[in-house]
Amino acid sequence: MQRDQPALLIIDMQQCMADPSAGARNNPQAEANIDLLLDAWRGRRGPVVHVRHMSRSPDSGFAPGQPGAQFQPVFAPRPGEHVVEKNVPDAFIQSTLERWLRVRGIERLVVAGVSTNISVECSVRSAGNLGFQVMVAADACFAFARRDYTGALRSADEVHAMSLANLAAEYAKVERTADILGMLD
Repeated sequence: MQRDQPALLIIDMQQCMADPSAGARNNPQAEANIDLLLDAWRGRRGPVVHVRHMSRSPDSGFAPGQPGAQFQPVFAPRPGEHVVEKNVPDAFIQSTLERWLRVRGIERLVVAGVSTNISVECSVRSAGNLGFQVMVAADACFAFARRDYTGALRSADEVHAMSLANLAAEYAKVERTADILGMLD
């Protein structure tokens, strides 16, 4: 691993996120794009971090011991790839992620995963605030439809787009998977 390579952070690609009961979502190609990124990082022996949410609520699909808490098989970590477990949306809070990155001299991150407006946004905001250079793979993330504060239903595309706009304003560059892969060459 070269010290100047960005780390690939894959957030919450667990089985419960693939369950149709999770709701209406956008970016049906997100998993294929995450797989492209993961293959590229593995091919270059780049640093890969798999973030897994482990809920404190026993009735959550993310609860330890529940099938939904397991990684989706295609995104299962391989030997040598780092796994971070979190109990809150932010991968940097109450975890060893920042230390793991700093010890390895990693200053740049590429982030993919779910959900754009929750765990991805929280983690990217923290990474930016901690001084990391962050790139979000917009088409390798997805969100779910949600009601806004006034009760209006917002589509998954609207939720996703607003979250990316929040991140692009202050915390990260937002790019497409193909562009990120092109930057690696």
